Amino acid sequence: MSIDVGTLLADRYRLEARIGSGGMSTVYRAFDTVLERTVAIKLMHRNLAEHSEQLERFRREARAVAQLNHPHIVQVIDAGEHDDTPFIVFEHVQGETLKERIQRAGRLSVTEAVAYAVEIARALGAAHERGIVHRDVKPQNVLINEEGLAKVTDFGIARTLEEHGLTADGRVLGTTDYVSPEQAMGQAVDGQSDIYSLGIVLYEMLVGDIPFHGENQVAVAMKHVREELPDVQQLRPSIGAALAAVVDRATAKALDVRYPDTQELVADLEDVLAIEASRRGEATGEATAILRTLPAGTRNRVNLRLRRRGLLAFAAVLLIAVLAFAAVTLFPERTTRGTGQRPSAPVQQGERTISLASGAAHDYDPPPGDGNEHGGSTARVLDSDPETEWTTESYVDGNFGAKEGVGIYLDVGSGSKTVAATRMDVSTSTSRWGATVYAAEDASEPPASIDDPGWTAVGKVDSAKRGGNTIPLDTAGNRYRYYLLWIDELPPAGDGGRSKVSIASITLLQRR
Repeated sequence: MSIDVGTLLADRYRLEARIGSGGMSTVYRAFDTVLERTVAIKLMHRNLAEHSEQLERFRREARAVAQLNHPHIVQVIDAGEHDDTPFIVFEHVQGETLKERIQRAGRLSVTEAVAYAVEIARALGAAHERGIVHRDVKPQNVLINEEGLAKVTDFGIARTLEEHGLTADGRVLGTTDYVSPEQAMGQAVDGQSDIYSLGIVLYEMLVGDIPFHGENQVAVAMKHVREELPDVQQLRPSIGAALAAVVDRATAKALDVRYPDTQELVADLEDVLAIEASRRGEATGEATAILRTLPAGTRNRVNLRLRRRGLLAFAAVLLIAVLAFAAVTLFPERTTRGTGQRPSAPVQQGERTISLASGAAHDYDPPPGDGNEHGGSTARVLDSDPETEWTTESYVDGNFGAKEGVGIYLDVGSGSKTVAATRMDVSTSTSRWGATVYAAEDASEPPASIDDPGWTAVGKVDSAKRGGNTIPLDTAGNRYRYYLLWIDELPPAGDGGRSKVSIASITLLQRR
């Protein structure tokens, strides 16, 4: 039985929304009325709180994790009890889980995957130094914040190595998709078990899928005990031998072959990150941040290679600029100025892409929304890079709560620059969401509410598919300045009971 949203815990924490639930507890987003900040609260299920063994285990989690202070571990802020129901207060991490990121991307870039493995391994190392084994390392328990930083959470079945008796012998507590062989067999575990699970997470980041599937969790667990992992290099040939060797050693079934501790694993992962960044001549996202923290000798190997690639890239960009200038000068009627958006479907005869300024995309989150729906990343839908995306915020249970929806709109310009668009192409990595396209005439600002008569519905997508979506627009020949993609139906909730929509590009077209 969960506690109602709106409840004030310890005369301080007001529960705002339920954001997840597990076997022992329910997690809420809450507001700290004393320090005026958003926090996350894990509330133990009332039926479990009646059992002294489970209650002691929950309290011990709070004490153990509160000892950990690490940039890649979700911080424990407070703990207490409400009507004999214990709770733990954590920092609130705005973003997505690593599992959601993998599902959205299919698989991560090699350098990004290794960078996240470094961060997770460093976090586990800090826990192991205090005698704490996580025991449930999986991408669902790794949060990626809005800056791209990985934070390990949910030490819900962790316990200190010095203390015993809280778990029945032979009971498998970990998720079997990532469970170590010794844990699957009900044997004693230590930090090497977490290393195995992290090796499986790294495998999934690189391949886009877990290594073993079965009819049930027990069948999967037994595959971890008996079967060798598929060769990661066969599934992704671009992976270097050094990285493949790290995956193999981290997931070795024999403990004398597996990494003995995270310190040695982190050292190898750092070397591999330098190697892979050098091989590819680039590093983006979180990989760039991790490269800055590498030992000087390792970092210098990367810098030399990247500087060489950088000179070649500069020469290539200069050549492209010269050719582009020549094309505009010699063949002006064949060029289109703007951001260079590419339609997700072929341009038909008599159609042309509408040129948009790089800052033409804006988020739309009218009341009762807070007016900001990741507004700092809207330019990503116009940058012609399929790897960058604008995303909505994450919503609980696949609905917007009090809101009707959220959106992103394009401002094509004022006055004579208004257009009668005939088509909107949307590229997305999220499927099964719905939206209505609205248009509004020239004004200094778009209509302030979705119910404002200034908006005119001109198109609709009922169930978007992953990839390109073509939305015909019926403007009846009227010219509009604002074109709004109003997302009014979210995809089904994923792991953690949350869902969102990610959009890589939006393109408008019109008749010539």
